[in-house]
Amino acid sequence: MNDCIFCDILAGTLPASIVHQDHACTALLDIQPINPGHTLVIPNRHTAYLADLDEESSTHLFHTAQRVAAALRKAGLRCEGVNLLLADGEAAGQEVFHVHLHVVPRFQRDGFGFKFPPQYVIKPERGELDRVAEKLRKVM
Repeated sequence: MNDCIFCDILAGTLPASIVHQDHACTALLDIQPINPGHTLVIPNRHTAYLADLDEESSTHLFHTAQRVAAALRKAGLRCEGVNLLLADGEAAGQEVFHVHLHVVPRFQRDGFGFKFPPQYVIKPERGELDRVAEKLRKVM
């Protein structure tokens, strides 16, 4: 795959601090971590978007993230909680178009957080939620 930093890492042409690697995925430390131990779990096969990842690979990816999260809590790193973050598409903040699941160790007042839009406090009517659910059911 041209111009994919993760494919270059997997090919051995770029360095990485590997935490885990198996037949389906690789877990490596993020080079710009939110907190020490911030790990990325990536499929070994180039896949740009989550919907393009086969079910077995996505299951394995999340299982590996679960194992990394457990390791973060046991490794002596500062970790009072864990966020799993996956940006899927440019509008969601995806910058590298190779699926990657962030496993981020968190602790109180670490400076990282989510910013919700002003309309977040306004709960939609049940009818609107039901209409959206129906649209999703139709295409699943």
